[in-house]
Amino acid sequence: MFVGTHIVGVDGKGRCSIPAPFRAALQGADTVYVWPSYKASCLEGGDLALLQRYQAAMTRLEEARDDFEYAIFGEARPLECDQTGRVSLPEILRRHAGLEGQAAFTGLSDRFEIWNPPALEERVLAARARAMQARALLRRQGPQEKS
Repeated sequence: MFVGTHIVGVDGKGRCSIPAPFRAALQGADTVYVWPSYKASCLEGGDLALLQRYQAAMTRLEEARDDFEYAIFGEARPLECDQTGRVSLPEILRRHAGLEGQAAFTGLSDRFEIWNPPALEERVLAARARAMQARALLRRQGPQEKS
């Protein structure tokens, strides 16, 4: 499981280290898959099992299937980890996420995202605010009666 947020350095050639807890979550896999997010200016990533779950979910789609396949599988890049856990992020991926000098890996259960650190901070603040509003809505509704 991918949890926590870890800031790592990104050198001029786009090399960075996958955080040790994320490497552990990959359970020994030497390849990680990363693609530009279609939801935000960040990268999404995970292991082969994640892509297989996405593929299974897409088989149930009709009209949107092609769009998801292009957005995820068509743009995904398999990145080989070296013995120290370093990968090389292609320039096109770095540009999409605005990664220069640093990258913030944030765990989202079965996947992770890679952000420009200040952009992630903004995203987290917005998510907390929405979560706080959702919590208040739940509290106002009160407990549900059982049928």
